[in-house]
Amino acid sequence: MISAAASVPPATAAGPIRVMVVDDAVVVRGLVSRWVDEEPGMTVVASLRTGREAVDQLERTKPDVVVLDIEMPDLDGISALPLMLAKRRDLIVIMASTLTRRNAEISLKALSLGAADYIPKPETNREVTTSTTFRHDLIEKIKHLGARRRRPMPAAPAIPGARVPFSVPQAAPRPSVTEFRRPSDTAPSHVGHAGHPSTAIKLRPFSATQPRVLLIGSSTGGPQALTALIAQIPKVIDLVPVLITQHMPPTFTTILAEHLARASGRPAKEGEDGEPIVAGKIYVAPGGKHMRVARRNGVPVITIDEGPLVNFCRPAVDPLFNAASEIWNGAILAVILTGMGSDGTKGAGTIVAAGGNIIAQDEATSVVWGMPGAAANAGVCAAVLPLDQIAPKIVRMFSGDRT
Repeated sequence: MISAAASVPPATAAGPIRVMVVDDAVVVRGLVSRWVDEEPGMTVVASLRTGREAVDQLERTKPDVVVLDIEMPDLDGISALPLMLAKRRDLIVIMASTLTRRNAEISLKALSLGAADYIPKPETNREVTTSTTFRHDLIEKIKHLGARRRRPMPAAPAIPGARVPFSVPQAAPRPSVTEFRRPSDTAPSHVGHAGHPSTAIKLRPFSATQPRVLLIGSSTGGPQALTALIAQIPKVIDLVPVLITQHMPPTFTTILAEHLARASGRPAKEGEDGEPIVAGKIYVAPGGKHMRVARRNGVPVITIDEGPLVNFCRPAVDPLFNAASEIWNGAILAVILTGMGSDGTKGAGTIVAAGGNIIAQDEATSVVWGMPGAAANAGVCAAVLPLDQIAPKIVRMFSGDRT
């Protein structure tokens, strides 16, 4: 059955976020549509069963955001995606799939084809009905990505030579920026935010401490940004361990680690409890678990736990950042990339208090400027940079440059 609103002009910045729901399961379609319609500032403009119907209805219903199932009859989600984006290049598409390795691979492949994000679905209709986490996460993604859809977003600068299996996040217009560094406590730098007047953000001077570890936290848009970044820093990976927390479910993090290994040419894997942390390797927090660090017999090791959600997430960035500051004190360089929410800001404050440094991705090259924006506005960053300038800065930092 097809349910679509009458043809109307696209939503304006003041209008509700227009959502198309595409799923062959009538229970899922009905629930998601109801959830969206119950949210202020959102409205369902089409509820469809197949990818073919979605492609055919796209121009008539003019959605801002499409929630697109992967497995459907007639035309599946991964086949429908490029056809939809060919008609509307600025369309926000959120892929939805159950947690299998095949679907995780397809979801991550969808990012390289232009999907903005993905969300794992509970395995049964009953679990979909009762999962408050699925509802919360889906609505938050629609809300944040739909808001960004309202602004024009030309492509972000490409990183020369990067081997990237994902697409680089699209960006809103902004002036070219080289680096932001506060010359004094009374003379804050001005970081222009996309779509807003230039806003003052105070940036800290870089610490003189030589970093001995690189930490990275990311969420929405993170797989694309991580792969682009990691591909540019193999020489840094040879010098120090790299620990990454990306908000992702199980299975997805396994595949992400495989992509990072290919992009960097260096070993990358999910962290294991009790595993020694050594230079030359990339450790990814396993989906559904927090990754921290500890010292055992004088050696830094990975610790894994299934403790409570932190900032609505597991894995979360704050547990890693907080624990690392106890092990390496101020000898830390931490990077906060694109993502929703504020996870990482508290941990970044702990790192800075111990003498370490924080770099945040700027708004223009972030899919969502939640996590990096929260850190920037908290005054814990020494630099706020476009994605293509973060890797060169990291290389300079580990080569002794502190400016």
